[in-house]
Amino acid sequence: MNVQASIAILGVNPYVLLTESQLQMLFKQAGRDKGPIPIKVTINKQDFVQNLVKYKSKWRLYLNMPMRKAAGKGVGDTIKLSVKFDPQERVTEMHPKLKAALDKHKKAKAKFESLPASRQKEIKRYIGFLKSDEAIEKNINRAINFLLEKERFIGRDKP
Repeated sequence: MNVQASIAILGVNPYVLLTESQLQMLFKQAGRDKGPIPIKVTINKQDFVQNLVKYKSKWRLYLNMPMRKAAGKGVGDTIKLSVKFDPQERVTEMHPKLKAALDKHKKAKAKFESLPASRQKEIKRYIGFLKSDEAIEKNINRAINFLLEKERFIGRDKP
């Protein structure tokens, strides 16, 4: 479906709102109206994978920097894009060094496996997006300590 909307901002996060009829169409395609709705967004012939999420009682399509760059638009501008439900399963792979660390620390691994899938994904994504070996090692150690309830990690006090 084609969408034309004004780019708003919440904190530092630019987003657009879809109309109620557009939301209902996506909910019907997804078979649900709760939790993140996986979608594909096309902007100027470039495809992006994104989630439609509900926050502060509104369903928001957050626009990351590559999406805004493709559109050549910023906050306050009107953007044209195409949105469709994406039935493709999204799997967040675990960084091999995180897997090795969890295998080494059985208590931390047990705690990790007891976490909700969303929290596991949050940890895997955080580690997975790090670039330098130094940052990866440092944050894996922090994740293990977090799972052992020794320190904060990713803005959280306890798992």
